[in-house]
Amino acid sequence: MILFFRTPSKSVIAGECNHELPQADSDKLCWLFGEATPESEDNLKGHFVGPRREMITPWSTNAVEITQNMGLDGIIRIEEYFPVKDENADHDPMLQRMYKGLDQNVFTTNRQPEPIVHIEDLEAYNEKEGLALSKEEMDYLKKVEKDLGRPLTDSEVFGFAQINSEHCRHKIFGGTFIIDGVEQESSLFQMIKKTTQENPNKIISAYKDNVAFAEGPVIEQFAPADHSKPDYFQVKDIKSVISLKAETHNFPTTVEPFNGASTGTGGEIRDRMGGGKGSWPIAGTAVYMTSYPRTEEGRPWEEILPVPKWLHQTPEQILIKASNGASDFGNKSGQPLICGSVLTFEHKEK
Repeated sequence: MILFFRTPSKSVIAGECNHELPQADSDKLCWLFGEATPESEDNLKGHFVGPRREMITPWSTNAVEITQNMGLDGIIRIEEYFPVKDENADHDPMLQRMYKGLDQNVFTTNRQPEPIVHIEDLEAYNEKEGLALSKEEMDYLKKVEKDLGRPLTDSEVFGFAQINSEHCRHKIFGGTFIIDGVEQESSLFQMIKKTTQENPNKIISAYKDNVAFAEGPVIEQFAPADHSKPDYFQVKDIKSVISLKAETHNFPTTVEPFNGASTGTGGEIRDRMGGGKGSWPIAGTAVYMTSYPRTEEGRPWEEILPVPKWLHQTPEQILIKASNGASDFGNKSGQPLICGSVLTFEHKEK
């Protein structure tokens, strides 16, 4: 059953429960939702923007875990919906949908799994799905098909395209570098690494983990005298090592700015904590580069090109949502975003 609660800010929180809640448990949920009021109706009229019913949000996962810690059993999912004027209200179609009323089917999905599709024409499928597979990669897949004695499925081809992508394999950076028909001594990646090899300066480790480490200053540490048992805290000077990590999340942030930038911050935190013996996240920065946002009139430099029809998000949406997302993940992980920069730019060829 679905229970609806109206918050003081007029949003609606829907909670799915596998049994009828006693009044005491309902009162606890009202408190948890910020002194919300239970709705007596099973069907709420109006237009609402909320998460897609197919996707359980991280917010829901956290909320359900909180109810479990409160001793509330049987709560499966919790989501929040925001009332809007009409069906034309702005929302993010990738993560949200427009609901015309909320009822007991708000979490119900009737979509059945699609049948397995065998790919008969790899070249056509590669072009259709934008997998960017090279001729050599497709020749390899055709050999795999021959060895298996059957065409590959769509999930197999798609999975191969991801794990063997430039993002994961660095095929271009690590491949043979040829200029004017002459094979060069070093690949692009080797040339990049050579800078550190020739001038290591204070670099301790680079290109070994997904993060680099450099010598840091002597710092004052406040910690237990013996970390293996409860002990008094003491202050002492230690030699520090600074972890350095840059994470680009261009395409994800273009498509879904908040979560794209959020997981970008998460990626660099993950890599630094996983490098060497691990490190502590302390502070982060962010750099945003987009086309002109055109938020105000009277900016002649923004008028050099006609405004394009943006495929995913506008520059203004990217700048606002990405900034919120990067800060959100950092704050929740104990790593505040302390500085950054913004560059907006467009160029017209003469």
